[in-house]
Amino acid sequence: MLQRKFDKVVKQFFPDAKDAKDTSIHFLGRMQIEHELDISRILMATSVCSDDINVPSTTFFNVLFGPFIMGGLGGLPFAGQTGMTAFAHHIPDEGSAFIFYGPHIGITLEGELGKMYRPRQEDTGNSCGALMLALDRLQDENYKPKINDDDYQQMRLEDSLLPYREQILESSNQAKAITEAAYDIINKRIHKYIAACKDEFHVNKVTLLGGIIINTDYGLDDYFDARNFEVIDLRSI
Repeated sequence: MLQRKFDKVVKQFFPDAKDAKDTSIHFLGRMQIEHELDISRILMATSVCSDDINVPSTTFFNVLFGPFIMGGLGGLPFAGQTGMTAFAHHIPDEGSAFIFYGPHIGITLEGELGKMYRPRQEDTGNSCGALMLALDRLQDENYKPKINDDDYQQMRLEDSLLPYREQILESSNQAKAITEAAYDIINKRIHKYIAACKDEFHVNKVTLLGGIIINTDYGLDDYFDARNFEVIDLRSI
């Protein structure tokens, strides 16, 4: 009953979102049937936020090798080209690569985006915490992030979002807008790093699944709004 209620709330904001575990099964099936990939030889990489709430979101983690962790705060692939190269070198012989990426956002049953009830907590908390912190700071028109070693990822995340600042602040739902902006940044960087490191792969195909993870209440399934599914032939780049 509660899951069905969440389904209605989630689809008010993300009409194409589907249960995250069902999404996993769907795309695993497409990899096997449409693209004839051997699931037993796929190494998975993730570029999702390091938030612990994202670990049980999908069943990919239970089926595929890995994951190789590329993402940091906000889901940005902070591992960069070195990380992509390392991932390329770890793929099983005669196997293939799969990269699951994107930001996440919480939602409450009352329809508040950017918030969720975390395990064993009575009050709501931010999700994604890093993106909601960035949003709070970017609302101050005089604020500019200062890159430093003590808070490197957060400052880099905020710096990456600066070109989207006006677009975010003009939105009727700023929490959703900053999440959409983060997806755009992650998507572009993943493609950039694959192109830059294509010669490091000893396999021909890399599968990408990008989108937005939508966190619900503890004990309920999350949702996933898929934005990009593609199997890249590295020989054609």
